[in-house]
Amino acid sequence: MSAPGARSVALRGAGQILRPPRVGLPWLRGADLAAQTLTGGDLGWSDGVLSEGPLRSADLELDVPGCAVVPGFVDCHTHLPFAGWRADEYAQRLAGVPYNEIAAGGGGIRASARALAAASDQQVLAQARDMAVEMLAAGTTTFEMKSGYGLSREGEIRALRLAAEFALSVPQTTLSTALLAHAVPDGYDAAGWMHEVGEMMGEVLDLGSVSALDIFVETIAFSVSDLAAMGALARAGGLMLRTHVEQFERLGSVPVALTAGARSVDHLSVASDDDVALLADAACAAVLLPAAEFLGAEHRAPGRVLADAGALVVLATDANPGTAPVVSMPVVIGLAARLYGLSPMETLAACTLNAAWTLGLEATLGSIEPGKRADVLVLDSPVESIAYRFGRNPVAVAFVGGDPVYVRDDWVDRLGVRS
Repeated sequence: MSAPGARSVALRGAGQILRPPRVGLPWLRGADLAAQTLTGGDLGWSDGVLSEGPLRSADLELDVPGCAVVPGFVDCHTHLPFAGWRADEYAQRLAGVPYNEIAAGGGGIRASARALAAASDQQVLAQARDMAVEMLAAGTTTFEMKSGYGLSREGEIRALRLAAEFALSVPQTTLSTALLAHAVPDGYDAAGWMHEVGEMMGEVLDLGSVSALDIFVETIAFSVSDLAAMGALARAGGLMLRTHVEQFERLGSVPVALTAGARSVDHLSVASDDDVALLADAACAAVLLPAAEFLGAEHRAPGRVLADAGALVVLATDANPGTAPVVSMPVVIGLAARLYGLSPMETLAACTLNAAWTLGLEATLGSIEPGKRADVLVLDSPVESIAYRFGRNPVAVAFVGGDPVYVRDDWVDRLGVRS
């Protein structure tokens, strides 16, 4: 939707505007994690850039009394685009079948790889676009995408190419991660596939759309030595390193990931006290995925302990067809508040500025500060209600780059928008 001629926008009389404790912070951790402010008032921007102060007049003026105004949510861990779903596996897990057993029987990542291979490009993109619409309605204005369901050289390149095409068709900002070591493809052992990954790096870099590499470290997937090798490939290619670690079994991945220069360590469901101590001072995000833990009845990451230690805590959906078929950041916020004991302010920091840092976007988005891009949400209730009214979507309007790209039906007349 668009508002004709709205090069400048003013939100008037907000009940709460979420701002960082100081301008220019790259992240919020330690005492800063809960130190954001919620002062009511006006907020404005021109040409998509947040202003120093309220605008006296604007092309679009919107009264938002009683509403909260917050940065757009940044989902830094999703597995879009993919094909199909795995509801049958969830039924198995409800019956007590562990993920490792499902995977060993040809389910899990391999099932999604078969679905992706069988689907046409148009089918994959159509499903992904539908999910992006759902994500935007729940306030996600920026998200990361991962490959990993190709399970062949050609399949991975196809997945990354589809991600690049998909990015052009959605209003959100997207980043593409090459999860080239997700599962060991048939016909390979881990070492053989890692050699193939090294051989395909030229093609990956030639795409020009990939910002990071990723690897799943687990007994059913890849080892810590493979993690070190992936770090070397990321450095050589000038890419960030993202990692899936310490999800099911404790393998000592965190110190290896830090040595390899990882931008993030994701999952951490079985992280140790030593891991927490290392992350307390590290320039590395601890990305927690409570939807996967809840739906998979997994161990619970030490979210509260990580936050208290000063780690860079981040929340994301892990949106994928198997273990976390969830795309709503408000749902993730509610889960994180209950499962980890995080406060409303802490959860918001974890899925805005901290998530933006994880993607290398903290200089331009993730917080409401003058000069940053106007990726802004209008919520129809205070921020404390996001977790409290669990499962309810409070997003009334989502702005990306200053434009109202999502307007809930009951707010359309207020904005005078058109489809």
